[in-house]
Amino acid sequence: MSHSPDTRPCPGPVLVSACLAGQRCRYDGTASPDPRVMDLVARGRAIPFCPEIAGGLPTPRPACELRHGRVVDRDGADRTDAFLRGAEQGLDLARLARCDRAVLKARSPSCGLGHVYDGSFSGILVPGHGLFAAMLLDAGVHVATEEDREAG
Repeated sequence: MSHSPDTRPCPGPVLVSACLAGQRCRYDGTASPDPRVMDLVARGRAIPFCPEIAGGLPTPRPACELRHGRVVDRDGADRTDAFLRGAEQGLDLARLARCDRAVLKARSPSCGLGHVYDGSFSGILVPGHGLFAAMLLDAGVHVATEEDREAG
């Protein structure tokens, strides 16, 4: 009895926010470790990535929020170019690694999905996506956040 090889495509790795994988890359120098994401990374099923670090921003850095499609920090400095540069690098990585799913940090100006802070630095959420999340969605990547049940 001969067995034919399984020609179904293997699912690609999951692209995950590096802070959810335990890397201390958030704006304030902390991580937001999520056990499900950390397990995916430990099993070799996920690739951690931080678009803000990839875009050239330091850790720690001033908090940033989205305001009228631009990323601004608490002092009003426009950080959009760095955020876009990092998001483009992340999209390139997702394509190269054949990631069709991502688990990103909720409410982040890079990674937020569905709701992001409004740019007033007062904790107000508005409908929208972070720049990286929007770029991945536009490319056909299924995006979830750590707050979704399907994140793991």
